Amino acid sequence: MKTREEAIAYGLSFADTYQDAPFHDTNWQLVRYKGNRKAFLWTYEKDGCICLNVKVDPEKALFWRRIYRSVVPGYHQNKDHWNTVILDGSIPDKDVKMMIAESYDLISDNPSKRIYEAVRKIPYGCVATYAQVAEVAGDRKMARAVGNALHRNPDPEGIPCYRVVNSKGQLAGEFAFGGAGQQAKLLMAEGIEVTDGVVDLSRYQWKP
Repeated sequence: MKTREEAIAYGLSFADTYQDAPFHDTNWQLVRYKGNRKAFLWTYEKDGCICLNVKVDPEKALFWRRIYRSVVPGYHQNKDHWNTVILDGSIPDKDVKMMIAESYDLISDNPSKRIYEAVRKIPYGCVATYAQVAEVAGDRKMARAVGNALHRNPDPEGIPCYRVVNSKGQLAGEFAFGGAGQQAKLLMAEGIEVTDGVVDLSRYQWKP
């Protein structure tokens, strides 16, 4: 990702967002969340590169800066809570997108936050269904949103999405959790039996 257009298009792919140019300087183009009108993505050109300002959890701010030289403290913003991402081609698209997604989650009051908190509650040695996670997150009807949120899990070590299965106890497809069989390995390491890609919900389903 190297262009402003790509960054803005990705920002606008999230629910309830809109583009804004609030200053008299057209170099600054923002993407905001409609719910509170807060900007989670700032775009501007500086020193010949397109730059993005994204909100960040203070505990992860240094993490991104250590990994990539092109992630620096937020330009013209609070250095603890904002990072500047320089689109010079050195950062993989997946990580640029992850940083934008994390910024959106921090700014917005959206289902993803509640979903991640619900998944964190699933005990060791137990599984939960997508509908069950949705219910704990406040709306049983958003089971599909649970799947979408977990496939862009920002913290795989802290959010154990491998403990989520479908209504029949079936595991996710091969593309998830690092490849074929990985979810089963993680579950079996916790003492959960997996037979032909299925977990017995009568034995292992979480009962909040």
